[in-house]
Amino acid sequence: MKMKRLNLLMIILCALFYPFHVYAADTEVETQDIRSFLNKLFDERTHFLIDQRPKDIYRFYDKTEKSGQYAYEQELLRSKYINAWAEKRGIVFATAENSIRINRIKKEGNLARISLNHSLQLSYVYKIDNNNLQFCGIGTRHVLTLKKIKGEWLVLREWYTDPLTENPKLIPEFNGFPNPAFLKSETITVQTGDNGKRRYNRERALEYANKYAGAAWGAGNDHRYNKKYLDYTYHGGDCTNFASQVLGDENEGGGLKMVSGWHYRSEGSQAWVRTDSFKNFVIHSGYGRLISKGYFTDVVKPTEKYPSGAVAALKPGDLIAYEMDGDIDHFAILVGFDYYGYPLVNSHTADRYRVPFDLGWDKNTKYLLIHIND
Repeated sequence: MKMKRLNLLMIILCALFYPFHVYAADTEVETQDIRSFLNKLFDERTHFLIDQRPKDIYRFYDKTEKSGQYAYEQELLRSKYINAWAEKRGIVFATAENSIRINRIKKEGNLARISLNHSLQLSYVYKIDNNNLQFCGIGTRHVLTLKKIKGEWLVLREWYTDPLTENPKLIPEFNGFPNPAFLKSETITVQTGDNGKRRYNRERALEYANKYAGAAWGAGNDHRYNKKYLDYTYHGGDCTNFASQVLGDENEGGGLKMVSGWHYRSEGSQAWVRTDSFKNFVIHSGYGRLISKGYFTDVVKPTEKYPSGAVAALKPGDLIAYEMDGDIDHFAILVGFDYYGYPLVNSHTADRYRVPFDLGWDKNTKYLLIHIND
């Protein structure tokens, strides 16, 4: 009797656990298979930005479905755009590197849903001087659905906020820009040593902007946002929240005093997180001053008031607002200029680290150049 019970118990245990171990092992193998696919996908897409060989990424998509075809076409568009933009700026992209951080894999039958962060590094040179390699970084958050067809994973659909999927035909151009004269201007120098006497600590603001630039290559803090603050990426975007942090964080940022209407407690006030409200607050509070507003050609062309262009009057730690159809769509922090005088910005949504200020915007964009009063 005892032997029969023992045998029965063994049968039950085998039934309960043996299939589980097989399933767990199979699941782990399949998860590794998905990870391998994702690494190959993003490696090839990254190289495609420079090489522009569609056949290298064609095989990764389920083009029998409209969503898969659309995802593929978006990658074609971003490569076409970034190279068209570079051509108009006298720039050549030299290398592209990347890494991914997979946050979640959920498999259901022959489908797999994934969320991940992608960090992209781009290097570029100017055609007139190809000895000075410049680097910038972009970070994006992705939600993908993969489908297994004939033993191979393919991209069925993908969503991400990509700053590079713009119309190449709408890229503005202006001869004589960028302008190395920017680098000869004292306005781009960040004064240090007396920040304790100043209302706005630019040096700390820039350190904050670089540390917390998120998933973008080059950012610090293990590519994570500051956990002191809520992340508004999925609530309209986090760009204004980040700009407010750069200006107002009292421990690491610029230290501008939070006041009624512009503050962060358990969450950000309307002026802290909303683009138009933030713009109005900064200008009307006296914290900032509008230097110039206009389309790309308006802010880069030399004028009597700004011989090197209005954008050259900005200092690292100042703000650039991006207006579309009469509304402020985005905020970025000017963090410096490249060796040839190109203004560079950091931002959230999408995450940017030392990216040329107009990359990802078109000729219909208006730029508001805002100087933060020291």
